[in-house]
Amino acid sequence: MKEGKVPSESLTVMTEIVLPNDTNALNNLRGGKILHWMDIASAIAAGKHSNAVVVTASVDNVSFENPIKIGDVVTITAKVTRVFNTSLETHISVWAENLPSQTRYKCNEAFYTFVALDSNGRPRKVTPLIPESEEDKRMFSDALGRRELRLVLAGRMKLSETHELKSLLG
Repeated sequence: MKEGKVPSESLTVMTEIVLPNDTNALNNLRGGKILHWMDIASAIAAGKHSNAVVVTASVDNVSFENPIKIGDVVTITAKVTRVFNTSLETHISVWAENLPSQTRYKCNEAFYTFVALDSNGRPRKVTPLIPESEEDKRMFSDALGRRELRLVLAGRMKLSETHELKSLLG
């Protein structure tokens, strides 16, 4: 494996089935449960890339496109899209499938950010990611704007200090 290249194992695919305990009164998967599963899948991807314990730093806007019904099989795919210094951004996509009807549908997607920690619980540097496919390169490039937006919204950066956001806004 080349230095800085993400190992293929950092792509995480997690599959779950929606059981009665996971649902609300409408027999749909509870939003908190899917967020929990998404956090686990993306933390595994970030942890594999960084070879470290990671903690969730932020979750971008999550929109629930389609309800997930009881009995459906949920597939969550998570992969690292960019490494900054001690933090990693992951992209998560969620699909569900109704097995009897063989209907597969997209439910939601999001970006999660994690911080890698050393054995003392302090942030540690992470090996950079080298994107390979055109889609990976686009997500890698776009990650700078998403990061600046997160920092502005968190009050850790002023809009006037951004580069990517200012170029998008004109």
